[in-house]
Amino acid sequence: MTYSSIWIAFAFVLIALFLSLWQKLGLEKEIAIGTIRSTVQLVVIGYVLQIVFHADSLPFLLLMIAMMIGVASWNAASKGKRLRGIFWRIVMSLAVTELITMGLLVALELVSPTPQYLIPMSGMIIGSSMIVCSLFLSHMNREVETSRGEIETLLCLGATPRQAVQAALKRAVKASMIPTFDTMKTIGLVQLPGMMTGMIIAGASPVEAVRYQILIMLSFSSSAAISAVLISMLAYRLWFTHDAMLRP
Repeated sequence: MTYSSIWIAFAFVLIALFLSLWQKLGLEKEIAIGTIRSTVQLVVIGYVLQIVFHADSLPFLLLMIAMMIGVASWNAASKGKRLRGIFWRIVMSLAVTELITMGLLVALELVSPTPQYLIPMSGMIIGSSMIVCSLFLSHMNREVETSRGEIETLLCLGATPRQAVQAALKRAVKASMIPTFDTMKTIGLVQLPGMMTGMIIAGASPVEAVRYQILIMLSFSSSAAISAVLISMLAYRLWFTHDAMLRP
């Protein structure tokens, strides 16, 4: 694909802008910013990855993964702005999820321990876990608001914050994991995932591409569960004050 082809592809953005203007949706700024940011970020990361792949250096590799965890945590934390300390709890959740998932993939010799494999797969695992954390925070905020009376009643009866919020916590964890498993149910029938499609377009055998995609999807299932459970265990106390009262 040439650079001229990329410029032509911006016509798709013009379609989105036209529809937003036509229907008066007010999304023109978001579309423009999203287009510019995604283009610049992808171009920059392309050159950075080229340097990292050629250097084959462990410090560079760790720095890239740390950067991905930091950006993903910052994005997910925006769903819980009123929760002090939520950023670092998300960082811990994503870091532990990445360590467990990638550690198992490398230990079982399912993935070669080289930047060419570790960085793209880490990016997919961290991105998937970021969505789980974002969904958990959104659902948990909603659950706490709708169940406020029930939670406060349990606290008055002597329940601990964990006991009082347990039902809402379980519903939020379950809701945050549903998209991952719904995707697994329809993959290959409704959609062909990006990694698999990219490998096929690059000339790889469809069967080989499917094998890699199965590996990714199965690792997604564990990473979704790990990150959802971790963030729930680390963050639930943030909805309460120091004296175990539900925050307003």
